[in-house]
Amino acid sequence: MSVGRDQFVQVTQEAPAPPRPRIAFGLPADPRAFLGRDRELRQILDAATVGPGRVVSIRAIDGMPGVGKTTLALHAAHLLADRFPDGRYMVELHAHTPGQPAADPSEVLAGLLIELGIDPRNLPDSLVGRRDLWRDRLADRKVLVILDDAADHAQITPLLPSGAECLTLITSRRRLVALDDAVPLPLDVLDPDTAATLFTNLAHRELTGSDRGAVAEIVRLCGYLPLAIVLLAGRLAHHPTWTVTGLATDFVATRDRLAHLHGGHREVRAAFDMSYHDLPPHHARLLRYLGVYPGPDIDVDAAAALADIPTGTALTALDALYTDHLIEETRPGRYRLHDLVGEYARTLADTDPPEPAGNTVAVDRLLDYYQATATAANRWVARRPTPTTDTPPPEPPGPVRDFDGEVAALSWLRVERANLLACLAHAVTDDPPHTVALTNALSGLLDRDGPWTLAAELYGRALTTARRTTDRLGEATTLTNLGLVRANTADYAEATDLHQRAQALYREIGNRLGEATTLTNLGNVRERTGDYAEANDLYQRAQALFWELGNRLGEASTLTNLGNVRMYTGDYGQATDLYQRAQALYREIGNRLGEATTLNNLGLMRENTGDYAQATDLYQRAQALYREIGNRLGEATTLNSLGNVRERTGNYAQATDLHQQALTLHRELGHRLGEASTLTNLGNVREKTGDYAQATDLQQQALTLHREIGNRFGEAAALTSLGLVRERTGDYAQATDLQQQALTLHRELGDRFGEAAALTNLGLVREKTGDYAQATDLHQQALTLFRELGNRLGEASTLTNLGNVRMYTGDYAQATDLQQQALILFREIGHRFGEAEVLNAIGTMLLETDQPGQALDRFTGAAEAARAINSQHEQARALEGTARCRVALGAPDTAVVELREAVEIYRRLAVPEAAAAAAYLATLDDPNPPPQQ
Repeated sequence: MSVGRDQFVQVTQEAPAPPRPRIAFGLPADPRAFLGRDRELRQILDAATVGPGRVVSIRAIDGMPGVGKTTLALHAAHLLADRFPDGRYMVELHAHTPGQPAADPSEVLAGLLIELGIDPRNLPDSLVGRRDLWRDRLADRKVLVILDDAADHAQITPLLPSGAECLTLITSRRRLVALDDAVPLPLDVLDPDTAATLFTNLAHRELTGSDRGAVAEIVRLCGYLPLAIVLLAGRLAHHPTWTVTGLATDFVATRDRLAHLHGGHREVRAAFDMSYHDLPPHHARLLRYLGVYPGPDIDVDAAAALADIPTGTALTALDALYTDHLIEETRPGRYRLHDLVGEYARTLADTDPPEPAGNTVAVDRLLDYYQATATAANRWVARRPTPTTDTPPPEPPGPVRDFDGEVAALSWLRVERANLLACLAHAVTDDPPHTVALTNALSGLLDRDGPWTLAAELYGRALTTARRTTDRLGEATTLTNLGLVRANTADYAEATDLHQRAQALYREIGNRLGEATTLTNLGNVRERTGDYAEANDLYQRAQALFWELGNRLGEASTLTNLGNVRMYTGDYGQATDLYQRAQALYREIGNRLGEATTLNNLGLMRENTGDYAQATDLYQRAQALYREIGNRLGEATTLNSLGNVRERTGNYAQATDLHQQALTLHRELGHRLGEASTLTNLGNVREKTGDYAQATDLQQQALTLHREIGNRFGEAAALTSLGLVRERTGDYAQATDLQQQALTLHRELGDRFGEAAALTNLGLVREKTGDYAQATDLHQQALTLFRELGNRLGEASTLTNLGNVRMYTGDYAQATDLQQQALILFREIGHRFGEAEVLNAIGTMLLETDQPGQALDRFTGAAEAARAINSQHEQARALEGTARCRVALGAPDTAVVELREAVEIYRRLAVPEAAAAAAYLATLDDPNPPPQQ
């Protein structure tokens, strides 16, 4: 049987003499639409390099239908033409040619051998014989062979030449994994810029500004698939009345994009059809199931649930579809459909559902799987216990993924986030019960990663659904989660209302775990608004309920909250005990997030008491834990905490670096509250170094962000920081206005701690303007509030401020008494930073009242306290003070040494005190310096 001429393209000619024919030159035309593929082309060209010891070279170009495999092979062959003088063959193997069977390798070899000059009557009868003759004739020749559209290795292997100077290029829609000697060259779709250039070149249009955006949208909707782009550009080229923007509008609006992608004998749908019809029935069935999958990618467990098959069967089928380039592997074990293949699969699923019950049943199975698995993951990830019902959830198809800890659970939720959100979007329209349960199963993830605007939208949608379906537990849980979002955005009145409504529902249905959780959440709101007594009562009630229920996570969380109240009210010993008890519980139950949180809280307490070395150690341990469990929000929090410590100790360069790292993390997470808070921290560092313009810009950015997200508490904090910058620059009127705005906000929010802090800041402004009576009144109001709150640190700081006012008015006796009261408080709570500040202030008063000996004692104590906590600024102040005492006591040489050290620190910190201290030092080094030249 002779081979048909359409089974290969002949590129040889027989010479009249000598008898043995020679191979002539010739290839089909070089594709004019070739663009990109530089990396793949270079690999082919490098494979053709002739050299000693060169072995048979085979490059297997594989890829999905229409991706440009043949175009690449032909273009490479033209570039390599002069390297293969004995002939170039392009053999069409028709694995996917509509209406034509795949070429028989025996018949192909017959045609090739005849072209080499073998008399048809002398052809071997067997495939092996023809293969051996083919290889023999090419053994010493330089020949390039293109085997186009290959079916499998069985079809290809007999056609491979064995000559050392031959190169074979194979194109196939399948990954030829069984072809051992071939180097695979997988071909992906084009990059967006190359795709746009290809469309523009073939459409033959001059583009305007709007046209460029339309082209970008067209090629995106084509999935950057070359065949689709070529066909659509060709249609535009042949319709001169069409516009690029008009075509883009139509293509966006159409419900059947594949219908637009045709031209002559070429059609994207037909190309997909040929690949689909080659599939075994069970693989074709899975492809149709993938057509109704809502998410962007899928793993084997979800595929098994969707298709109701064992995971092993699903893995085999997914791997087969991947091998056939009908799905892509986005990462190990995860797959996605190309956009156009996805549309094709959806059409198949609509016209030929994979099961008699229709596609809805398959998606229900998928949602059951995701709901059950997300709920299992949320148990590890949620910061708070999740109330449950006695009614068991739907039984998921197959086993639910088992998580051995928080790291694995959080990792799965983050990987599946887009799929879970896509399933939620589907459920809202078609499956209300899944909407409520699946939304609340994401509470831990949404709480950590946000964005909270999205969380509020999802919870609002779930709340409407829960009410419509009379799901009272779902309604209560959703009210709780929405209340947490409102608290995060400082809408405390709304948060309180939501938690109280949830509490009432939990009580009605007898869900005591839910009741305990809402008590905790209401306590959080009271804590944030400075109502520590009420917060403490709510936490105590919650703790008793958690203990009765045996819920150790809830108990640990409540201990942490009680520790926060103790810390805010200055009872650091009790706070430490509560945090450590919570930490032990978290460790026992394996909750590493809780453990990291308590470490961070212990660090904050140490920071508040001025124990910066211990605070740094605790923050770093918390940071290590957050990184181990993949909690980027926690990592960003500790970066900010470490930055604050560096700022307090005067290491402004490192503080800036840490805050910048935190800012990057918050922005990557889309955590706008964290971003705003970090901008405030960076602004504070700039203010400390005297860069007031940059500090103002950063605080303004923070203020804008807080206002955009509706965080009034953050808005008040940013107003406060802006006011401090205005104070430093002498703009006391603006500073007063900003602090007054902050005070008003704190009062509206019921934030008594914030109110006390704002009163303090207003008092400081009045000090600078010399209005000591008003400053005293404001500080007295703040002192009353701090004492009512039980905040001993605030009380001590305010006593210091009142002492400073008395000093400015010359009432040194009263000033000293107030500072001594503050000193006692700072020492009682172990606040070394405050101790250093007060001792410096007392030393300054004693020096001004001509008591250098006593002043020296105070400055020495301040230096000791500052060194213990590595507070460089207070240490420099103390050194400057001791130097002035030395001069007054007649020891100028020692004074010079101490003052030089102080100046070095001031300059390193880039603070305004540097100039004055340096000038004083100059007078000590040489009282009569030579005049400047």
